[in-house]
Amino acid sequence: MTNLIEMSEREYFAFFAKRTGMFIGRTTLSGTTAFMAGYDHAASRHGGPGLDGWREWLMANHEVSRNLVWQAQIEQIALPDRQGGTVLTPEQEAHVLEVLFELLDEFLAERESSASQA
Repeated sequence: MTNLIEMSEREYFAFFAKRTGMFIGRTTLSGTTAFMAGYDHAASRHGGPGLDGWREWLMANHEVSRNLVWQAQIEQIALPDRQGGTVLTPEQEAHVLEVLFELLDEFLAERESSASQA
């Protein structure tokens, strides 16, 4: 059995990405980002890094609007030609989720590498 408590945040989110429906039921972009926001708040309350620096990393590594929350920044990266305010198709939503987890893994890998070098 997998011990979620002993996982690094990178391992945890990789596990979450593969089994999102197990955590939130129907896998949607809004459900996924709400879960991640809740995880971040819980981690912060209990002394963990959570997603600290995630939005700033997105801005530093991708051309995104600085006035957007990270969820909207991910949509902007994944679907750069999309007009805001339109409802995502199921295919677009799946693509945004794929990009979200790829970028999150990059961010967490860099953070782990920086922490191990410190």
